[in-house]
Amino acid sequence: MSITYTLFVTFFAISGALAQEAKTYKIRTVAFYNLENLFDTVNDSLTLDDDRTPGGKDNWTIERYNQKIYNMSKVLSEIGSPEALSSPDIIGLCELENRQVVEDLTNHPHLSEKNYGIIHFDSPDERGIDVALLYKKTVFLPTSFSSLRLLLTNENDYRDYTRDQLVVSGILDGEEIHFIVNHWPSRSGGEARSKPNRIEAARLNKKIIDSISKLNPEAKIISMGDLNDDPIDDSLKKILKTKGKLADLENGDLYNPMEILHKKGVGSLAYRDRWNLFDQIYFTANMTQESPDQYRFWKAGVYSPTYLIDKKGQYKGYPLRTYAGGNYIGGYSDHFPVYIHLIKAVN
Repeated sequence: MSITYTLFVTFFAISGALAQEAKTYKIRTVAFYNLENLFDTVNDSLTLDDDRTPGGKDNWTIERYNQKIYNMSKVLSEIGSPEALSSPDIIGLCELENRQVVEDLTNHPHLSEKNYGIIHFDSPDERGIDVALLYKKTVFLPTSFSSLRLLLTNENDYRDYTRDQLVVSGILDGEEIHFIVNHWPSRSGGEARSKPNRIEAARLNKKIIDSISKLNPEAKIISMGDLNDDPIDDSLKKILKTKGKLADLENGDLYNPMEILHKKGVGSLAYRDRWNLFDQIYFTANMTQESPDQYRFWKAGVYSPTYLIDKKGQYKGYPLRTYAGGNYIGGYSDHFPVYIHLIKAVN
């Protein structure tokens, strides 16, 4: 049985000393979560997944895999609360090995009654990790989807295999919206040395957004992912030209609500006592405008309940991850999930 919850909230607009007008809105939640190496236990001879096998460095057993599925499905079922009464309507995912692990997630009792559909393509990434999109079938109808290659070369002019960018278009409660799921190249080797790869990822992302907008200048586009860059870095500010203030937006701009959170010191992952907000959701400026029968942006957040936080040791206060210092601790992910709430006025 599939059960769909739609949360309705009421805001009060006060005019004058006594007059009060109530507006009721429907809420939909869009979320993104880096699952931190959600691998199955089977060795794939075509990828570098040896560590995450029973005989590998991480001693990745079926028991540990099942615990990981339990943990991640629990988090996914709760992102966006307390405003949302149910799990997110749209979820972007990264650091997953294949479609089967995503099916194991959605088939877990935490999520099985949510009736999620899956959109996934195998990426050429040398570690074998992909991106994917989950959507509630009762809310969203995909009309097209594709996986676009990010073509990179290393210093020796050899192909550097990385993740694709997943593009999904469809109808959310009668309204066309486009989603892009990203996992940009890491900072391995240093931020400066690896920066050109993320610049190229941003250029591909911009090309996708521009292509959709050229076909329909009024298109609503939401891009999300682990960008391995902060909201103020060049990939966002100089290539995508995202803006962090609603007052600065013009038609055709991209609004990044994560920029305000970042300036407040909010992060989605921590490294060497510094917080970063690599996990981001940004979108076309028209999603900030209220229009009849259409969704608009309400608020953004980083989902970090206490159970997702390490309570002791070297990584106290950090996200409670699966492995820390080379030791299995049975946590969740080294990233916190992020989300946005969309609202639409109800007559």
